[in-house]
Amino acid sequence: MLEEALPSSKSNTYSYPALALLGAVAIFLIDTFTPLESAIAVLYVAVIVLSASFLSRAGLLAIAAICAFLTFASFVTVHWNDVESSAAIRCLVSLSAIAVTTLLALKNNRATHDLRDQAALLDLTHDAIYVRNDKDVITYWNTGAEQLYGWRREEAVGRSTVDLLKCKFPKPIEEIAAELSEVGRWQGEITHTKRDGTEVIVASRWSLQRDDKGRPVATMITNNDITEQQRAEDALHTAQAELAHVTRLTTLGELMASIAHEVNQPLAAVVTNGEAALRWLQRDVPDLNEVHSSLERMISNGRRASDVIARLRALTRKTDLIRTPLDANELLDDVLLLIERELIARDVALNLNLANAPLPLLGDRVQLQQAVINLAVNAIQAMSAIADRRRTLRIATRSEQTEAPLVVIEISDNGPGIEPSVINKLFTAFYTTKSEGMGMGLSICRSIVESHGGRIIASSELGQGATFTVHLPAREEAA
Repeated sequence: MLEEALPSSKSNTYSYPALALLGAVAIFLIDTFTPLESAIAVLYVAVIVLSASFLSRAGLLAIAAICAFLTFASFVTVHWNDVESSAAIRCLVSLSAIAVTTLLALKNNRATHDLRDQAALLDLTHDAIYVRNDKDVITYWNTGAEQLYGWRREEAVGRSTVDLLKCKFPKPIEEIAAELSEVGRWQGEITHTKRDGTEVIVASRWSLQRDDKGRPVATMITNNDITEQQRAEDALHTAQAELAHVTRLTTLGELMASIAHEVNQPLAAVVTNGEAALRWLQRDVPDLNEVHSSLERMISNGRRASDVIARLRALTRKTDLIRTPLDANELLDDVLLLIERELIARDVALNLNLANAPLPLLGDRVQLQQAVINLAVNAIQAMSAIADRRRTLRIATRSEQTEAPLVVIEISDNGPGIEPSVINKLFTAFYTTKSEGMGMGLSICRSIVESHGGRIIASSELGQGATFTVHLPAREEAA
């Protein structure tokens, strides 16, 4: 729209002033030396309209004064000796037409110059800005768009944006158009193809322009190149995945005693039940019911050992985020089996307060399990120096209804607590309060929770312990 409103710079040439002067002279000669009894001088408005496209405000006023002078001069020359009322009226009509046309031309020139100034301001920005009409045809293309995409203004104007930029939208264009029509704005990330064939990712903001009747006439689009930012975020995501994998391995090393205990316990039970079954069979009258019960216990403990090994293999496996239906309480059952030995070794009592109803989630079991293990182990270790009271680890789950249903997991200890000046730094990468810590555990916990659309909050009271609260969105169909 801006491009269509601005006059072409090619009009400012010497041919137009000469044409205007010739027109004025021709009108004066016709008005003065022909017997036509009509307001010929009204034709001076054509000279003024033509002059408005290339003259400044002062120049336009000068040409209007000349036209008015020629009109009056013609009237005096022709009707000096015999002034007729009709001729005087024609002269006044012509002068009025010249005056009105001049005022309108000055107003139009001011609006045109304002538009030109606005367009010049749009060219100062580094953002790529272009305007397309309701047919998806480009009508304005600023300097930032030239620099970003490589097409000059005259090459882009008149082309379809979809054909020119080969747009890849984050969702169907029909949905975007519907949102734009309803709200008047839309923003999102779009992939465009530049003139040299390379792709660029832009943060795009659309604003809809309507006419006086509310009908859409044009859309102004502002694009920012975020290609490098997107690549940096992808690299950060990869680095976080690598660090999460390392943290899982570190966690496994710290829990090795518990792992051995968990594997040995069901294996020992298998051996014990096997020996019992043999004894029941070796009796004079074998007790088959007891043998059957022993074999069932052997199978149960064998499956338990297999489940423990499967969980450990899952923790060590480096995989991408896999969202599956989960239950928060069942997730904690797996975690408790892995930290049981740590609780016993550090003489920590466990206080469970789990919700009675299932708490449905949609997430990656391994990653969420890793986050809860890190928080639980941190809480257990935080109570190592406590000697004047019973060390207690409290784990609670509940549902919470805000704008959307949430699943809440709370992990609390009754240790020394966290300094207020430190609590805001806990989730910062490489920040740690442990002399032997890496400072990555809580940072990765936050990344895992946020990647699932949740948030994690730390709170503490000095001398009373600390609480880490995880909020995760509930699975919608279950909620």
